[in-house]
Amino acid sequence: MSKNKELFITSFALFSMFFGAGNLLLPPLLGYQATDQWFWVTLGFMITAVVVPIFGILAHARLQGSMFDFGKKVSPLFSSIFCIIIYIISVTIPSPRTAAATHEISIFPNFGTNALLTSSLYFALVLVFVLNRSKILNFLGKFLTPLIVLILLAIIGIGLLMPHEAIKASEFTTPLFTGLEVGYQTFDAIGAIVIGGVIIISLNLKGITSFEEKKKLIAKSGWIAGFGLFVMYAGLILLGSYFSSEVDIDLSLSNDMKRANLLRGISLATLGNIGTAFLSVLVALACFTTAVGITTGTADYFKGLFNNSKNAYTITAIIACLIGIIIGQLGFHYIYMIAGPVLKFIYPIAIVLIFLNIAPTKYATPLVFRAVVLVTFIFGFLDMLAHFFPTNNLLVAFRETISLGGILDMLTHFFPENPYLIAFRETISLGTADFGWVLPSFLTFLVVGLVQKNKQA
Repeated sequence: MSKNKELFITSFALFSMFFGAGNLLLPPLLGYQATDQWFWVTLGFMITAVVVPIFGILAHARLQGSMFDFGKKVSPLFSSIFCIIIYIISVTIPSPRTAAATHEISIFPNFGTNALLTSSLYFALVLVFVLNRSKILNFLGKFLTPLIVLILLAIIGIGLLMPHEAIKASEFTTPLFTGLEVGYQTFDAIGAIVIGGVIIISLNLKGITSFEEKKKLIAKSGWIAGFGLFVMYAGLILLGSYFSSEVDIDLSLSNDMKRANLLRGISLATLGNIGTAFLSVLVALACFTTAVGITTGTADYFKGLFNNSKNAYTITAIIACLIGIIIGQLGFHYIYMIAGPVLKFIYPIAIVLIFLNIAPTKYATPLVFRAVVLVTFIFGFLDMLAHFFPTNNLLVAFRETISLGGILDMLTHFFPENPYLIAFRETISLGTADFGWVLPSFLTFLVVGLVQKNKQA
């Protein structure tokens, strides 16, 4: 197979494994609410939903191991526990959620069947693909992803070219930050460290063993997949903005139902009655490819734990699919309610591990790894506690005080008339939106790195 063809297939496979239910449903509602501020929410969304995940793929290109290699500089024990937690989360939350989304958006409106039947058939197909994992890249890259892209481009292209009513004014006061926050909700940093391992093993099975060749192929594929995600997200956000005055959705519904109804309304407006059929196929394919990637990555990891045992791979895949069947019938909204607090805790750690693994080795030493992960762990834990105890005044006060918001409050006290500080403080307050870990983790990276460098000098 030619290098260009291999690059094309790998890029498309990466794109399809990233582009799941949340990636399809989040952007249109964001644009719908942003209206004339669509550019700024798009910019924010791209940082957390495209840049961070693609950095995860670039880290994989550099490491070319498994997820275990992401955290081994902290300690082998930490990395093992981290990997097991991530894979358990993956097969119990995101993977079943794809089945729930497929049922609620694609299957039930058209066939009226129950959720158990949908999740059973869905994960039976996932298992077939996972057990034939040597063909996954080719099938995803050659067939499923092009179909996803064509349907999306048809909806986006027609929707943007149609005449539209005037876009109403946005209600967002901080559109850039809102985009950052919504992009954060895709949780694709975890997807990157799971999916990257699948790509590496798939390339090994295809006989591509050269470290440098794989590094270039994975890195280029990551950038191409990232560009594809950028185009689709920007198109979907702009589409939501354009239709904000034309598609009415019941604002009393849950966010998940609002997103689904909006996308259904846009599809109907752009492609007519056939649009709902296309949307059903699009959602099912987008969800399915993500579930295949997650299940394959999990089975690969446990196969490695048991001396590359094929039986371990098969048993893990079967267990993951059975879990998917059981949890997948709970419903999209309920699965996210379970996912929220857990992801608030583990997701920041995944992000800092990505950035530490793409940082130059001389700056990202084992000591820096340990210090930054420890600080991030503490703040992630506080975010999880805040989810369970949202009205605890002591916890709220402590969390706000040690967050960027608290630091900005202190600086504003000393410099009350500084216009730049006032503007920044009003624009962004990370501590109250689950970003309280960002500044402490970054400062830890700088301080520990400088102290260590001075000791070595």
